[in-house]
Amino acid sequence: MNGPFINAPTSPEDAIAGALTAEYAAIWAYGPIGVRLDGAERKAAVEAEAAHRGRRDGLVVQLSTGGGTVPPDRAGYALPFPVTDRASALRLAVEVEERTAAFWRAVLPASTGAERDRALAALVEYAVRATRWRRSAGITPLTVPFPGRPG
Repeated sequence: MNGPFINAPTSPEDAIAGALTAEYAAIWAYGPIGVRLDGAERKAAVEAEAAHRGRRDGLVVQLSTGGGTVPPDRAGYALPFPVTDRASALRLAVEVEERTAAFWRAVLPASTGAERDRALAALVEYAVRATRWRRSAGITPLTVPFPGRPG
């Protein structure tokens, strides 16, 4: 998975490519997360993965039709810690959403109009989802002051 700190993108295309790379990593991470959850939490993980897949697909189309370069997905991503039980799965889910939000936050200053609106919608969605995962995990505080920004 990508680190929590990202460099300022040099162009709107670089910012979008960074967000796409973060979406790839998020999708991959929800595999190990989902198998450690059950019931409503597993359903939430499946829905989160689907949301990341939807954003990934939209970004691939946007970059490929807009003349940008679509960064390749990797065969796998290194997790920041082992996912061995419900608690570690929930902790990873929080981290996935926070890290992906950070990449979308980086798109905001590099974008305008509808693109900026899409980036803000992604940032808000991932911040809300991270809050829900924190609540499930019993992590406090439930919210962070500036989603997508390093603490």
